[in-house]
Amino acid sequence: MLKNTFSHLPNCSVAKEQRLWASGIASWQDLLALEARHAYKKKARALSGYLQESVTHLAANNPSYFSDRLPSHQHWRFFPDFRHSIAYLDIETTGLYSGDAITTIAVYDGHSVFTYIQGENLNEFKHDIERYSLLVTYNGKCFDVPFIERYFNIQLPQAHIDLRYVLKSLGYMGGLKGCEKSLGIDRGELAGVDGFFAVLLWREYKKTKNRKALETLLAYNIEDVVNLETLLTIAYNKKLAETPFQTNLSLPMPVAPVLPFKADEETIRRLQRQAMTMSYGWR
Repeated sequence: MLKNTFSHLPNCSVAKEQRLWASGIASWQDLLALEARHAYKKKARALSGYLQESVTHLAANNPSYFSDRLPSHQHWRFFPDFRHSIAYLDIETTGLYSGDAITTIAVYDGHSVFTYIQGENLNEFKHDIERYSLLVTYNGKCFDVPFIERYFNIQLPQAHIDLRYVLKSLGYMGGLKGCEKSLGIDRGELAGVDGFFAVLLWREYKKTKNRKALETLLAYNIEDVVNLETLLTIAYNKKLAETPFQTNLSLPMPVAPVLPFKADEETIRRLQRQAMTMSYGWR
């Protein structure tokens, strides 16, 4: 879809882009071919001067060029072209404030899952993440990325697709879990686990050294990043249906990887009972 996109070019609105498509100029190649034959119209001439810059940045594997020039709800357009250098990213923390700490980080690159754990290998994350040129999160622009940058005192310069904005443009809201539920994604035994419960799992692990609590937390964290690929693919195809290119450019649904950790149902039930007791105690 990126090579059919003109709305990132200066003075090219979505409406103008749609007029180009309707006139038969459906791709970068079409516009450049007209230029080569000196057959392009005056309106297209102004755009063609910027197009070679887009070709250069795509060849250089630079999604940031397009991320900077497209609104957040259109970032889905460059997903397939940079899928080879993507990191689906999610963090878990001890809380939501600046004084809180990162407990675990999960990264999925479409093939392999990587986990980072406080007190074990957490610092390796800041070096490993440099391998990727594109980050995908849900609400990561507001939470995950600023939290990471503050916690490690680093900058994450990668292009960033925040699915919160893409899904909102399709009418899906209510947080990551709400979007998953609306789109038919079932988390099984992790269905009742949320961000607050992830904090309880970490506290349980730190207090008792119960490895099953940590593995349940990691299973939850990993589920987030693996589901991001599924959600982005669904969103891409739904957004594509709003264009003339659905037939040729639709993506197949991804195959989920074998997950390295499994949630422990007994630990979940026990902590749920404890949480309910605490809740009743506060009333």
